[in-house]
Amino acid sequence: MARNNRVVIPESRTMLKQMKYEIAAEFGLYGANYGGGADTEFASELGALGDSSGSSHSPYLGHLSSRDNGSVGGEITKRLVKQAEQALFL
Repeated sequence: MARNNRVVIPESRTMLKQMKYEIAAEFGLYGANYGGGADTEFASELGALGDSSGSSHSPYLGHLSSRDNGSVGGEITKRLVKQAEQALFL
């Protein structure tokens, strides 16, 4: 089965990347536990988003297992569904 990975809203890429690093930090997979030594509240503070010039300097996260990455992806999905439900029922 072919996967469709088109980005419908390109501006969402930055938000999703930030969410990914925030959740990984919450789960203890990124940040202070791996030499970041930074507060885990915001991904931008972790340096995960690079600078504002558009070039991203994302860190290498090869130490993470597929299970860890999947748990982060699953949490992103849960949070996005929750946000959409709240938007619908306001």
